[in-house]
Amino acid sequence: MEIFIVINPVSGDENKAELLKAVKKQLTENDSLDIFKTTGENDAEKINEKLSAKKYDRVLIAGGDGTIKLVAEAMGENKISIGILPAGSANGLAKDLNLPEEAEDFIKAALGKEIREIDAIKINGELSLHISDFGLNAELIKEFEGSNFRGKLGYALNSIPTLFQNKGPFDFTIETGKETLERKAIMVAFANSKKFGTGAIVNPDGKMDDGVFEVLIFKKFDIIEILKTMNEGAKLSSDFVEIISVKKANVKAKKPIAFQIDGEFCQEIEEATAEILPKKLAIAVG
Repeated sequence: MEIFIVINPVSGDENKAELLKAVKKQLTENDSLDIFKTTGENDAEKINEKLSAKKYDRVLIAGGDGTIKLVAEAMGENKISIGILPAGSANGLAKDLNLPEEAEDFIKAALGKEIREIDAIKINGELSLHISDFGLNAELIKEFEGSNFRGKLGYALNSIPTLFQNKGPFDFTIETGKETLERKAIMVAFANSKKFGTGAIVNPDGKMDDGVFEVLIFKKFDIIEILKTMNEGAKLSSDFVEIISVKKANVKAKKPIAFQIDGEFCQEIEEATAEILPKKLAIAVG
């Protein structure tokens, strides 16, 4: 295979040099590997140029959800299959795809022949493959990105003060085309999957290939329920979160609120328009 690998050197706490060595061990003499490391400067444009200049059979991505989003946007309408090498602080998409956790196994899956097509959500012109949201979680991510910590421990350490300094609940207007809802919430999310990167199940009916996404309305500040989102396998109370399945939605806030897409803080905004993009990406899963 002709393989192109995108490596995010600063994501998570995974040793990328060791990961790259492990990838090379699983390649055959008939495989070729071109390597690109992100720098934070014009990465999408540079990746697009590389993919346009040569025909690849597989794109491997060593990073977290934000890196996967970056590459997916850089690919445009190119339907090269993607192999995920989970190496972020929270690898939500990999968890939802039930990819193996051990490097030898997830590399094998990333190079495998079994392909799954998944939907994406287009939000204000950007792609979201996992979960994006207004409010508390975006505030947590903003604080985490501004800290010197990495990995899940760093996320947890930054979460504690932010939880108690949160600015919600906020006033939201949610339009789905079928109804208009007025809600007070600490967070409103667009979800194309079941779990946060922490592994907590926040959208039990979520599927990445069903042609719809869910709007999740987190109603109140409940410290027990919020801490559940940091625990793998935890299910949240229906009294805490309201779930609506849609193909498109518009969410407006009365004032600018922190917003994040796939684990990457964007900015404080007042409005987001989201729509489903069916079968947007082809992911190698085994």
